Amino acid sequence: MSAATVEPAAQEPFNRRTLFWGIFASLLAAAGFFLLSTYAPDFRQPGNGSATPLSKSGVGYAGLAEWLRLTGETPAMARTEDDLGTDMLLIVTISPESDPAALDRILELRQDLNTLFVLPKWQTLPLEEHEGWKMKFGRLPESVVNQWLGRIAKTKIGVGQSKVRQLDVEGRLVAAPDELQWVADEDPIIAAGNDKAVLTELDDKPFYILTDPDLINNAALADSTKAAAALDLIALLQREKGQVMFDLTLHGAGRKYDLAKLLVEPPFLTLTLTILAAAALAFLRGLGRFGPPRADRRAIAFGKRALVDTTAMLLRRAGRLDELGGRYAALMRVRAGARLGAPQGLQGEALDRWLDSRDKDEVSGFTARAQAAGEAKNLTQMHEAAERLHDWTARRLGERR
Repeated sequence: MSAATVEPAAQEPFNRRTLFWGIFASLLAAAGFFLLSTYAPDFRQPGNGSATPLSKSGVGYAGLAEWLRLTGETPAMARTEDDLGTDMLLIVTISPESDPAALDRILELRQDLNTLFVLPKWQTLPLEEHEGWKMKFGRLPESVVNQWLGRIAKTKIGVGQSKVRQLDVEGRLVAAPDELQWVADEDPIIAAGNDKAVLTELDDKPFYILTDPDLINNAALADSTKAAAALDLIALLQREKGQVMFDLTLHGAGRKYDLAKLLVEPPFLTLTLTILAAAALAFLRGLGRFGPPRADRRAIAFGKRALVDTTAMLLRRAGRLDELGGRYAALMRVRAGARLGAPQGLQGEALDRWLDSRDKDEVSGFTARAQAAGEAKNLTQMHEAAERLHDWTARRLGERR
């Protein structure tokens, strides 16, 4: 007994379930990448190593924020413009890389609120061997500092070695910083000599300007006396004892809307979810295909019908369809004359008259029908005239339509 040969059934190259989960994982990873790349600027710590309250470099103010936390309440951080409306003392630390437009916005929002502006002083370079560290290599040009100062008050910075070796901060004497920065002021809060101020207040707004950051930055807090004086300085400017706030919007922490965020936040989030749901339904519909896949057809099919269709397409593209009626009538004239036994050499109008004589009982003979086919103006008229001409020939020759 011979065993029947059984051909193995055709199998799909991939399991549908594996393919589905692979596509789902890819889409999930793509969505995660899109969201993380969209919101990455909001989570990134701004101004790493610069003069910001999160920087641990010598020109930063992370030490002051930590010092305030250890001696009182943890300082708040203003990351958006909505946070700037608080009545807490706001400490705005300016660095050369800060956003001027953000500073103008702070000045507008804080017109009636206590705000301390700390001017920049040093040029720095990052230390490659220590991430987040900075190396100062010289003072900022006076023009750069004055550009920032001019946005806050109508005055200019003064620079130079001061005869004052110590500064009086609320009765606490501290060593004056090197290359002291000051402004002219007849009534200073912290004086740097006659009519010179390191800390000054504007006349028409509760704005305070600390001209020399070396009194409260990380480098200054290495000195215990300056660390204690920094707390005295902050307390001096507070209306009430309590929490203070550091600004981060000046260093790029503000939310900036773009197209990607609009797609994933209300009110456009509903539209995005609707589009994703429609795409998911279309994908699931595609998985549910029934029947075997349809084989690809030939570009040019075999057979007479394909030959006729191809010829008609070429004539249509060549713009020669208007000449087909007369040529078809001429072809039918020759065919009918040959089949009906017309005299040898008879052609043209003479052949038409001979063909008309074959059907004296009909009102419309061969000549009228051939003329109608030649004068057809569009495909509909040409088709009707050709059918009538074909009917006449078929009846005369006893053929089927």
